[in-house]
Amino acid sequence: MRLTRKQLLAGAAGGAVGAAGLYELVDRLTPPPKRPVAGRLRPEQHILDGTRVIRDNGVEVVVPPLHHEVVTFELQAGESAKKLREAQAELEDVLATLDGTYAPTPAGLGVTVAWGLPYFRRYVPELAERYLPIDRRASKAKGRPVRALLDAIRFPSDPAETILEANDAAVLLRSDSLATIADASKRLVDGLDLWRPTSIRRGFAGGGFDGRRSLPKRMALAAGIGGANLMPDTAELFLGFTSTQRSGLGPPLIANLETLGYSDGGPGGYFRQGTAMHLSHIREDLEGWYINFDHAERVSTTFRPTISVPSGTLTVRQATKDVATVAVNERDYRRFHAIGHSASIQPTSRLARDFAAEDGTVYTKGTAIPHRADFNTLDNPFSWSVHPGADSMSSEPSAGLHFVVFNPTSDDFHRNRLAMDGVMPDGTKLVFDPGDRGQGFNAVLTTTHRQNFLVPPRRHRSLPLVELLA
Repeated sequence: MRLTRKQLLAGAAGGAVGAAGLYELVDRLTPPPKRPVAGRLRPEQHILDGTRVIRDNGVEVVVPPLHHEVVTFELQAGESAKKLREAQAELEDVLATLDGTYAPTPAGLGVTVAWGLPYFRRYVPELAERYLPIDRRASKAKGRPVRALLDAIRFPSDPAETILEANDAAVLLRSDSLATIADASKRLVDGLDLWRPTSIRRGFAGGGFDGRRSLPKRMALAAGIGGANLMPDTAELFLGFTSTQRSGLGPPLIANLETLGYSDGGPGGYFRQGTAMHLSHIREDLEGWYINFDHAERVSTTFRPTISVPSGTLTVRQATKDVATVAVNERDYRRFHAIGHSASIQPTSRLARDFAAEDGTVYTKGTAIPHRADFNTLDNPFSWSVHPGADSMSSEPSAGLHFVVFNPTSDDFHRNRLAMDGVMPDGTKLVFDPGDRGQGFNAVLTTTHRQNFLVPPRRHRSLPLVELLA
């Protein structure tokens, strides 16, 4: 089934509410997976309860929600303390209504509200100066105080055109139900005047673990994306390999600001049980990936040059005993002039030693830290933008990824992303030319937009710090 041009244009030009046009095809292609329905509202916004875990190729895999949407916002509530407190109460009322309507699970709805530095600098600058958490590890390394929330930066493999965004806020919606996403989006966008949307970003993931053709493959074929016919039928994501191995995802609480001791959460623990979020859009060259890289090279590029698995394998073990060190990456670089994507970031994204958290949980050496929530998209680069020219919007569908990841701090994400470019945590630099196919995924990925956000705990998710204004 191929989308008509009318459907494609509807998806690209649709307004800020609902999930019409392009992505309404999702529910016709893939039924929602069987999952636990019940869940509990945790103090953490970023943790989605009731996830399903299956075994694929002998590996435990977390089945992601089918539907995703990110809406970015510019606050327009006014700058007086009174107006801001009114806006805070109004937003919290809508969020509480959603909490009461849907379970916080993929079968219901996950809502995560994140705030950017532009919000803190404009609306609560003095309070932000006092309350924004300090990143202890980064501060020690730099020899000066470093906040847990940092401005986004360009990385060595980013093109000069990568846009470093300045949104006040972002809302991440996750669900197996398109209608649920549409309802939440309508309430948060149409129903509130305190902010205006600046972009709408939609997408999907999964759908192939029951042996049927996966959702990304069906969507790419329907949209006529070059290289879609070469994708494996059960690919969880466009690039083919399973990326939600349970051992490769951070355990629920590890990405909290305070869990690994990176931060105390600020004065009075105001931001404890919160986390840092990175949001970016990445173009994916499917044709280049599947034509220029055979299966063996796709495996070595995705994981590590020395990994060998049977042809056609999509789910590759990423257990703690498989974690690569800086020395391992250096050896691979010298031998193959190549590093694998997973191997390159493991020296920074996995624990270097056992760690006992203050709640008594012991996280063993090799445990993953980032808690990812990325999803594929046909946006080009967004479904909708308030600045279509500046964002280089196009109505033609394009294979891509809206990358969403939760780390304890922004610096923690920066360390991981630098390692992907061969800049190791001990200062070692594995040098590659731009677009070098030996540099993991970077030969087929292009980042168009980036921004960092702070995700407060649920109790402070609505206009954080405003209630403390005099």
